[in-house]
This record gives sequence, C-alpha cells and structure tokens, in this order.
Amino acid sequence: MATNGTTAPVDHIVVLMLENRSFDHMLGFLYADSNNRSPAGDTFEGLTGAESNPDASGNPVSVFKIEADRPNAYYMPGADPGEGYAATNHQLFGTKTVSSSAKPTNAGFVTDFAETLGWQSKEGRSIVPGTTGNDIMGCYTPEALPVLSALARGYAVCDHWFCSVPTETLPNRAFTCTATSQGHMDDHTRVFTAPSVFGLLSANGLDWRVYGYQELPLSRLTFTDITHATPEHFGVFTDFQRAAAAGTLPAFTFLEPSWSSTGNSQHPNYDVAAGEQLIHDVYRALRDGPGWPRTLFVLTYDEHGGCYDHVPPPSGATPPDTAIGEFGFDFTRFGPRVPAVLVSPYIPAGTVFRVADGGVPLDHTSILKTVQTRWDLPGLTARDKAAPDVFAALSLAAPRADDPLANVTVPVAHEPNPAAAEQSHLQQVHEELTARFL
Repeated sequence: MATNGTTAPVDHIVVLMLENRSFDHMLGFLYADSNNRSPAGDTFEGLTGAESNPDASGNPVSVFKIEADRPNAYYMPGADPGEGYAATNHQLFGTKTVSSSAKPTNAGFVTDFAETLGWQSKEGRSIVPGTTGNDIMGCYTPEALPVLSALARGYAVCDHWFCSVPTETLPNRAFTCTATSQGHMDDHTRVFTAPSVFGLLSANGLDWRVYGYQELPLSRLTFTDITHATPEHFGVFTDFQRAAAAGTLPAFTFLEPSWSSTGNSQHPNYDVAAGEQLIHDVYRALRDGPGWPRTLFVLTYDEHGGCYDHVPPPSGATPPDTAIGEFGFDFTRFGPRVPAVLVSPYIPAGTVFRVADGGVPLDHTSILKTVQTRWDLPGLTARDKAAPDVFAALSLAAPRADDPLANVTVPVAHEPNPAAAEQSHLQQVHEELTARFL
C-alpha cells in the first residue's frame, strides 16, 4: 500500500504537459450550466459570462463561448498571443513594468493581444483572417472540447492550479522538473543544470521514462543530468502505449506532445482538436492497461500562453533560492491559472480540487511534491518543499469501474491549419539542442 496519506495505491504517476492555454480558455465554462457547481456539490471558479476586458478605447469586451461549429474554432484565438514576462505583465497588470506592490487585475488581455497582432502581421506570422484583439476573450465550451471536459467532470479538475512563473514555456517546464528555472525568465535559455526529478528518482533506485511523440524528447536535452542517461529511459509515444499495455510503466512517466506546428501540443494557433486526440490516446492507453488501478494521471499545461483568464494569480510563492532572477524578478509571484486535471479510479466524479483558503496553492511543483510524497523523497528546492501534493483528491476506498470517455467522440478540425507552413519555436529549440548534444 502506498505511503502517501491516502488509502489509494499509486505505483505509477504519469504526466502529460501540453502547451500555452489558460484555465478559462479551456475549462472556464465547464460547469456554467449548473451555476458553477459540480454534480458532487463542489464550487467551481469558472466563468459566468459577465467577465470582460477593456479595449484600447476603454470599451468592455465580453467573454464569449467558442462553439465547435464556429469557423476555425480549433485554431482560436486565431494567432499566437503574447508570451514571456513583459507580455504576461501587460495582460495581468496593464503595464509591462510592474512594481513590487502592484496587484493584478487581469484587465490587459485584449490590449496586449491587439498589440501582438500588430507586430505579428508586420512579421508575416500566421493569423486567421479577421482575427482581432477581441478574440482573446473566446473560451471553449465543454461540447467543443469533449475529451478534456469529460475527464475534468469525470475525475478531478483543479481550478486553482497556477503555472510556476509568470512567463513562457521553458522556465515553467524547468520548474515542473527541477523546481527552479535557475533565475531564467524567458526561452532564450534552453538548458538547465539543476538536479531534476529524474535524477532524484535514479538516485533512490526508482525508474522513470520520458517520451516524446514522434521524436526523442526535448526534456532529455533540456535537463543536463539526464542528457546522457541510458537509452531505455527515453522513447516515443508508441513506446509509451506498449509499456502501458504490458503493465511495465515505471514509477514516473513524463509525456511530451509533438512540437510541430501541425502537431498536437495545442500551442496557439495550432489545432486544438489534435490535442484532444492525444489526451484521449493517453487516457485510453492507461485506462485499458493492467496498471490502471494503481495509476495517477496528471494532465496540465506549461503556461497560459497569453490566453484570457479572469482569476488574478496569487503572490506569496516560495522562491527556490535567494537569487534574484532576470528582469529583477524575485519568484514570489505565481503565473496565471492553467488547466489541470487529475485522473485516477480513486477520485470521485465531479471533484473540484484545490487547497484550502490561505494555503499554498497548487502549481507545477505540486507534481514534484506528489512524486516525493509517494516515495518519501527529499525536495529539490525550497519551492517544491513548500508545495502541496494532490493525494487528498484520491479519496475513494475502492477504485471505480466506470469510464467517463466510453461514449465520447474526439473532435476534428475541418479547416486547414493556418500555421502549417511555419516551423514552431520548440521545433527550433529541439533541433538546436540535438545538434549540440547528440
């Protein structure tokens, strides 16, 4: 039996981290039809439909629903919103330079997206025709994202899960795996030398795997303590499916999507429906495998990617160390909310999981804390030592036998991908690091 504070046996923790979508953008309307209360009776901090952001003239732009039959629905918001520390500040505070006493209002999303569309148009970046700054207020309905929504309703949705730092992809992925970005606050730094969860597991005699989708994983090249790990620790998605079917998954599995602009990462403005298929395929591999009753599947997104969210991220984050980071950032603020869903047969359907008011909120280092709690491992930095784990969500005495995805049809985008001709940013990073290390 697992020594994790619950009676649920967890021998396999599997994480799928997708790209650049905010909580409201993907799940804000999840329980809108029941006054933001789940069937289990849990309150849910979702959208009411009354939320808005001002445009450049001060006129309110209301949040709206992205339905599946909307033209280019699965390529919304129609372009790649602003990312990085300055853009995130603009979205949260209305200014790119933030004082330590400033309080986020989340009122800068429309103006920042309009500004981003201006410079992207000049650079010839892919933009769906007719896209405006107002489109950043679009948020998907559960019917448009039936796979993600069925898992969120069928197991546990975390409505107060924040990315670890208010910036872009690589620093947040670094926090996910090492509990620090070593002071870095943008994607210019591609390699992190801090000890990782993978090295921690190896040092304690526990097995792990990192799977890319069709190529060997970017994480292998990003975290130097595993770059030269033995080959059996790495693979592609079909290798993961075979391991799940055989019941040979290790203690910890980290899954990456395809980084291509035509792939399944869900990075804006790539095909969100392709990501729905990936989520479905991960779940099916786990649910249909012999290890399912002892598996915890964590689905989340590395950062909000400039997509709208109405909940201001909290301060009070524990810095990983005493160093001041790039742009003078002190690592005491969390980033915006991102989708996070916990899947286990020991989780009651309709669970909305968050920590109690006043507690340290869930962020990406909660993944590390969950691994450490399960196998009684030490923390990597002060941040993951302070983080809560998620085991309280696994509250059932016996595993459920039902399948929330049993009758779900995966959506398909019917329009051509507007970014199909572009090389994605993370493809470029992958190629650069492959040439450097392999």
